[in-house]
Amino acid sequence: MAESTATSVVIPAFNEAAVIGQVVTALKTAAPWHEIIVVDDGSNDGTSARAREAGATVVTHPYNKGNGAAVKTGLRRASGEFILISDGDGQHGALDGVRLVEMLGDYDLVIGARSGASQATTGRRIGNRILNGLATYLSGRPIPDLTSGLRAARREHLLEFIHLLPNGFSTPTTTTLSFVKAGYNVAFEPAEAAPREGQSKIKLAQDGVKFFLILLRVITLFSPLRIFVPLAAIPFLLGTGYMTWTLLWYVRVTNSSVLLIVLGVIVFLIGLVSEQIAALRFERRR
Repeated sequence: MAESTATSVVIPAFNEAAVIGQVVTALKTAAPWHEIIVVDDGSNDGTSARAREAGATVVTHPYNKGNGAAVKTGLRRASGEFILISDGDGQHGALDGVRLVEMLGDYDLVIGARSGASQATTGRRIGNRILNGLATYLSGRPIPDLTSGLRAARREHLLEFIHLLPNGFSTPTTTTLSFVKAGYNVAFEPAEAAPREGQSKIKLAQDGVKFFLILLRVITLFSPLRIFVPLAAIPFLLGTGYMTWTLLWYVRVTNSSVLLIVLGVIVFLIGLVSEQIAALRFERRR
C-alpha cells in the first residue's frame, strides 16, 4: 500500500483563485502528503497567491499552455515516489484522493471514476459515454470514466509516457489508454465529483473532437489492429459484395470490385505490420 508521505500531489490550475485555497487546505487536512504542488498555468486572478497562502508549493507558467502542460510541469517538479493528480476546481474530494493512493500497492494506476449523475451537464454526460464506449472497444477492456482528472500512479510510470501527453485537456485520456495498453494494472474506483466552482475551461465540441483524435492516436500506437481491421473490412466487404452481385447477374468480375478487395487486404497488412512494430516497441521497453 502506498503511503501519502511518499506522495506528491499535483494540481494544474488556471484562474482558480476562488477555490484553490480550499482545495489545498482540504488535501492538507486529509493526509500528511510529501508535497502539494500547484502549477499555475498563466492565471491572471491571483491563483498563485491563494495557493501559497494555503501552504502549497507553486510553480507558474508565464502564459497559458494548457492543462496537460501544467500536469507535465508538475510531474517533472515532483519528488515523491507516487503522484496524485487532482483538478484545482474543487470537484474532487480530498479523502477520495487518499483512498486512490492507498490502492497503489495492488494497482499501477487508480482512477476516480465519476458516476453519470455527478458529471456536469447532459451534453457532457452523453459525450463522456460515447468516449467511454469507444475507449472500451479500442482498448479491449471496460473504461467507465476515460476523462476523470482524479488519478494516482507511481511517478516513474507516468514519466514513461510523458512524451505522449498532449498540452491540452486530453492528458487523462492519454494516460488511461497508455497504461491499459502497456499492460499495467488499472483500477477504476467510484468517486463523486461536486459541482465545479466557476465556468468549465473545456469546450464540449472542440475538445470532444480532440479527445477522439487523441484516443485514436494512442490506440494506433499501442494496438493498431483495433483501428485497421474495421478500416480494412469496409472496402473488402464492399468489394466482395459487388463481385458476388456482378458474378450472379452478369457472370463477370469488375475492376472496381477487385480494387476494393485489394485495398482492404493492403490496409489489413499495414495494420498487421503496425501491430508488430508496436509489439517490438514494448519488447524493448521490457
